[in-house]
Amino acid sequence: MRAFTTLTSIIMPLDRANVDTDAIIPKQFLKSIRRSGFGVFLFDEWRYTDRGEPDMDCTDRPLNPDFVLNQPQYKGAEILLTRENFGCGSSREHAPWALEDYGFRAIIAPSFADIFYNNCFKNGLLPIVLTTEQVDSLFNSLADEDTFTIDLDTQTIITPKGETIAFEIDENRKHRLLNGLDDIALTLQQADDIKAYEKQRAKRAPWLFT
Repeated sequence: MRAFTTLTSIIMPLDRANVDTDAIIPKQFLKSIRRSGFGVFLFDEWRYTDRGEPDMDCTDRPLNPDFVLNQPQYKGAEILLTRENFGCGSSREHAPWALEDYGFRAIIAPSFADIFYNNCFKNGLLPIVLTTEQVDSLFNSLADEDTFTIDLDTQTIITPKGETIAFEIDENRKHRLLNGLDDIALTLQQADDIKAYEKQRAKRAPWLFT
């Protein structure tokens, strides 16, 4: 998992509340569990005017010009700004996979669905909760090519005008993101202790290891 320290990027505004995981990555793409290749299908039903299918070539698919992801000024955006209850609906880890694979590193919203929120941290995405008033202010002040900086260590967002917005994050989740530790990497930090336990276990119950 990629570590998250600081990020400077333009913001893509998705001015919709209650965006569910089926909108983020539709159900037909859940057959794959390889964790990559989902970025081209992110927001598939809003992004394209035809129906997407797993493994299809998206190069010449017809785009919906009115959808924000297709507007050229937001190309390369790594920060997504959206409304309350983002990531609601079914609990599919493919949703953060698709967002991360597309290129998003952080999502700012007034609230997130709990399971989606937890899955973000497990996949290197930083979900930032701000107040509704703060999110409204960001939507109202966005201008093309404005860049914002997110500093995870100081837990701040720095606006183009130099203003600082503080956000809260659990210390354990912050540590994991700063160091790029997913569940497996976190467990492997205890590899020596695990090996020592297995050796002792083999002596006490050798029949389990034959």
